[in-house]
Amino acid sequence: MPKIIATAEAENSGAHYSTDIKVHQHMLLADELPDIGGEDTGPAPSDYLCTALATCKVITVRMYAARKKWKVDLIRVKVDLVKGEEMPSGHNTFLCELAVTGELDEAQQARLLEIAKACPVHRLLSKPSDIVTILQTS
Repeated sequence: MPKIIATAEAENSGAHYSTDIKVHQHMLLADELPDIGGEDTGPAPSDYLCTALATCKVITVRMYAARKKWKVDLIRVKVDLVKGEEMPSGHNTFLCELAVTGELDEAQQARLLEIAKACPVHRLLSKPSDIVTILQTS
């Protein structure tokens, strides 16, 4: 059996698009915006995808800075997802903005930018993926 690195379960019981999400012991909620039929009771699935990338970058930069004992006060990452048809490349594109405040010189800031680009979710999203969906019957 292959090693599973992440897991989530989603369940919708008919309340429009509002969907309960279970990740280990954590309960989350997803929905869609009203302009596409949702009720905006939670982030949209694509927002969670941006959230995964943003939080991974923040955590990776924090871990690196702590290991180096660099004085970093705040790490903020904003991620926007743009559909491929909106981009000249034709590729879906994650636009990421990294802001780090603390006592850092230019070389340290540049290194943290490189480290942010090496976070596991960034690497995962940068490679082709296969999605296998099966129907489970009762």
